[in-house]
Amino acid sequence: MNTQENLDYARIAEAIEYIRENFKNQPKLDDVARKACLSPAHFQRLFTAWAGVSPKKFLQYISIEYAKKVLKESTLFDAAHETGLSGTSRLYDLFINIEGMTPGEYKYGGENLSINYSFAESPFGNIIVAATSKGICHMAFTDSPTDAFGILQQKFPNARYQQMLDSIQQSAIFIFTQDWNKLDEIKLHLKGSDFQLKVWKTLLNIPLGQLATYGDIASKLNNPNASRAVGTAIGDNPVAFLIPCHRVIRSSGELGGYHWGLTRKAAIIGWEAARQAIE
Repeated sequence: MNTQENLDYARIAEAIEYIRENFKNQPKLDDVARKACLSPAHFQRLFTAWAGVSPKKFLQYISIEYAKKVLKESTLFDAAHETGLSGTSRLYDLFINIEGMTPGEYKYGGENLSINYSFAESPFGNIIVAATSKGICHMAFTDSPTDAFGILQQKFPNARYQQMLDSIQQSAIFIFTQDWNKLDEIKLHLKGSDFQLKVWKTLLNIPLGQLATYGDIASKLNNPNASRAVGTAIGDNPVAFLIPCHRVIRSSGELGGYHWGLTRKAAIIGWEAARQAIE
């Protein structure tokens, strides 16, 4: 790095440490920018370029991780107070924005959810698919039904489970044999941060048989420096195949990572390319 890059890095590192140490005071942009000896507008651009998220979003991430710890042993009011938020309504907004669920839903691990799940075969191995009344909440390739159900339970530890195939799951399974264009007929019930949901929605726009890079996805989100954050969100995809994270590769042409194995990723890409050629 040149001298200016070293200076910029030092300023952002100091700002990150300042936010970590003072998040309970919920510092404003002006406060953190002043710490970095920059104007708020310049600091906003520089921080976002280096960290991949805005200073406000970074503060929210730090705050919610702390709030989660408090929620496990205390009330919503205590979690809001100890995180430096003005009340439970701000805690509610924070959880909806970052986690895609309410604080109560997080605290009680999906206690009010009823989830049907089943196992099925696909061209790429066995899958587990699970659904609430609102839509598919989980889908994954698996070699072990026991392990697969255990992972599902970890995501919704207090939900009520029933092993049965319902119409929502059936529609999802049909995607392996029917026209991909009918994907919009499949209901999804996803929990995730605002950023994760935007990434997953963008993945749905990658046509069958085509590929995109992490940088392509970041650019479509108007945040070209967020390739790493995009990669993390893609890795957290809760519904294999339906949200086609397998269609994202590195700019070098390498496959990159895949939660369910690179061999399976390569097989899916080839299978889709062949289907597209036939159509």
